[in-house]
Amino acid sequence: MRQKPSAIGMASLALAGTALAAGLVAAAPARRDTPVPAPAAVNATLSEWKIELSTGNLPAGSVAFTVTNRGSIPHALEVEGHGLEQATPLIQPGASATLTLTLAPGTYEIYCPVGQDSHKKLGMDTRLEVVEAAALRRSSAPAATGPTPTTAAAVKPIMVTGGGPVIQILPGPFPFPDSAGPILESFGPEHEALEGQIKNGPYSNKVVPIVGTFAFSAWDKGSVRDSVRGAAEFTTQDGARWKVVLDRVQTKDVPHHPKFGGVIRGLYYHGATGVHTPLVPTINSAVALWSIAHLYRNGALVSDSAYVHVMLLSHTRAAGSYALECWDCSRNPIDELQLQITPGPGEPKFDAPGGFLFVNWERSRSRT
Repeated sequence: MRQKPSAIGMASLALAGTALAAGLVAAAPARRDTPVPAPAAVNATLSEWKIELSTGNLPAGSVAFTVTNRGSIPHALEVEGHGLEQATPLIQPGASATLTLTLAPGTYEIYCPVGQDSHKKLGMDTRLEVVEAAALRRSSAPAATGPTPTTAAAVKPIMVTGGGPVIQILPGPFPFPDSAGPILESFGPEHEALEGQIKNGPYSNKVVPIVGTFAFSAWDKGSVRDSVRGAAEFTTQDGARWKVVLDRVQTKDVPHHPKFGGVIRGLYYHGATGVHTPLVPTINSAVALWSIAHLYRNGALVSDSAYVHVMLLSHTRAAGSYALECWDCSRNPIDELQLQITPGPGEPKFDAPGGFLFVNWERSRSRT
């Protein structure tokens, strides 16, 4: 017959179990929380018209972008790729913003979304490569600051022909001063001159019908390789016969008035976009360019360095009266061809109302 353990034996077993448990607790290592790695840091500098990143590649995971606007107009930064699309708020000149994201391996597009991507089309577009940490190859090469150049062989010209009624636009008040006024505040030193143009400038409803022709071809090859060839002839309201010959593009940028390396296709700008003057309604364009041109009046050379701005844009003017009919004309058909000619730096004003020439062909067309 098996004997029952005595009370003393039971107590001894209990004490031994307690001691063993205490020993196990004492021997277990103290638990430590695994530290969360800090986000990878990327500095992004925005200006007209480029984005500079402190690195072009980094490991997958959390990334903190510090974005500084070194330009003269508002910008923003957007990161897009692999199902992600996030952006900073609008960043004023001289200000900064942060954007922290979790990025999976892959290629991401980094761009400025301002003006329905008009800033992006002007060159504020670059790439960021994100790879698995173990596969990251460190490189000291700076990140690209613009889109990949297009080879000359792939570029086809856009050919534009003016048509329909032709009008000369004369100096007068801008019809949407309340809409343009708040936007002018971001134009810095240009603000005062543009305020004067609101009262009496080249973007008015004072127009006269005239006659003339205009045709040109333009090549958007990127950077300083753009080119243009064409000519316009027209007779203004005072009977003077003018001819302008386009054979050189203007490639020097100035704030708010990008020359696009001469030629750009498919741009949304003017008006509320913060790109170029808000004294033109917001528009879309099939092509826009700046040229340095030869200008003749009644057969005599006036200038070999006149400044010319050309746009084939969405329609802005009403039929019949040819008054500006919309503040946002970006959804209208693109068939209005605009030719604006001003004196080159240091040259006298032209013998024309306001010292400039501004002509529209109201039913124009283009082909590639």
